[in-house]
Amino acid sequence: MNMNMKNLIILIASCTALFFSGVAAHAADGEKKGGDGLPDPGVVFVKGQTAIVITDPQIDFLSPDGVAWPLVGKSVTKNGTVENIEKLMKIAGEKDILLVISPHFYAPQDLTFKHGGALEHAMHGIKMFESDERLDQAGFKPSTGPDFMPQYKKYINNGKTAVASPHKVYGPETNDTVLQLRKRNVSKIILAGMSANLCTESHLREFMEQGFEVLVVKDATAAAQLPDMDGYAAAMTNVRMIANGVRTTEEVLVQINKEL
Repeated sequence: MNMNMKNLIILIASCTALFFSGVAAHAADGEKKGGDGLPDPGVVFVKGQTAIVITDPQIDFLSPDGVAWPLVGKSVTKNGTVENIEKLMKIAGEKDILLVISPHFYAPQDLTFKHGGALEHAMHGIKMFESDERLDQAGFKPSTGPDFMPQYKKYINNGKTAVASPHKVYGPETNDTVLQLRKRNVSKIILAGMSANLCTESHLREFMEQGFEVLVVKDATAAAQLPDMDGYAAAMTNVRMIANGVRTTEEVLVQINKEL
């Protein structure tokens, strides 16, 4: 082994040790830790500065009638995702918390895109979130894949909920969700919806880059599970490392009732 290689190994070992000593230092300073040893800063909710953001609460993801159900149904059922999303929507109304919906939708002109990633091709292949109408002309055609789950409509169509323009891939960079939040002075986000490793995680990443504090509700989301690929497990690893906090629906409801 030459000297340059030895120096490289020493450098890598030193950086690794420095990282873990930093984690330990946070713990020594009294910062709350999760069971995995990582810091768990959490989010303190503040009235007027906190919003609940739900990604893709639509039939194609959350209903057995949806085209993605064979991929996500097991995860949705196990987590109680449909019910937990409704609990968040319900308490938003009860506590006068801003509810923001970031939907996924493909209008006819979107189907002429010339390239896309693996999951984009898969979604187009099963005609997910597609409609023969433009959203800005007619809205979602009732009870079709792009439409909101029926039990959510009383919360979404209450005259208070902000429905952002549709995102076209995964993140909010292609719609006005961030604008909807900024215009209302929101700085703290409770994030849930579908699907965990795609749109929900992509929204999380952009929100964090934009300077928001984000708490992810881990059982109010779900993801595709394929042979040798578990989208939900992958997402939970990433959101734990990225978000300010990860909680269950019941934990979030308790905190909302306490702080808001």
